[in-house]
Amino acid sequence: MTATLYVVPGSHPSRTAAMMLERKGVDYKRVDLMPVISKGVLRAVGFRGITVPALKIDGRRVQGSREIARELDRIRPDPPLLPADPDRRALVEQAEAWGDETLQPVARRVLWNALRRDRSPLASYSQGARLGIPIGLAVKTGAPLVALSARLNEASDEKVAADLAALPGILRRIDDWIAQGILGADPPNAADLQIATSVRLLMTLEDVRDPIASRPAGELAMRLVPDYPGDAPPVLPPAWLEPLRAAAA
Repeated sequence: MTATLYVVPGSHPSRTAAMMLERKGVDYKRVDLMPVISKGVLRAVGFRGITVPALKIDGRRVQGSREIARELDRIRPDPPLLPADPDRRALVEQAEAWGDETLQPVARRVLWNALRRDRSPLASYSQGARLGIPIGLAVKTGAPLVALSARLNEASDEKVAADLAALPGILRRIDDWIAQGILGADPPNAADLQIATSVRLLMTLEDVRDPIASRPAGELAMRLVPDYPGDAPPVLPPAWLEPLRAAAA
């Protein structure tokens, strides 16, 4: 079985796909792409969409972490990423879809808003990546890519302030799923991997790290993803962080 995984360094869904491949015991080649530029590259190598993660495996092309989970369960059923029991599978799929459609964009917007304010942490998010050019050069010339990525991901001040106000409720939902056993079991399921990487990405930002780390959601993220590239110093307006800090008090 041959597999090539196309990723953007620091991308949380890319990390989810990599963890799925590793859990299945599938050896793969990782191809690192720069943000924004990745869209054209993916089309050039035959993918229909323009987003990562993108996987070539045994001649097939699959995009998106949820689609990759199902393809991997199809070609290598054990260990499963989705439960066999229909009722439990429905609950896991509900959490997985929410993690993909709701949580993932929140983490992405908060990160790009922070990087738009301070690009100095960019190199830390590219740790271990092979972009074809020196990381230092990529960072020095990255201002247009950061600005465009922030715009494409709708990381406006208005949206990110709203995201941070909603974050206590988002984390409470994850905590509840852990308490119900939908998340947090061993071995992890597709929803665990989908959600943990987004929480872990948020925890690379010092502004929100401590209030998240003290919750079950943060503990799950640290257990499943102990190492994650990136370390961003405080840059977000304190007023935006008050709801999260109040919830943690």
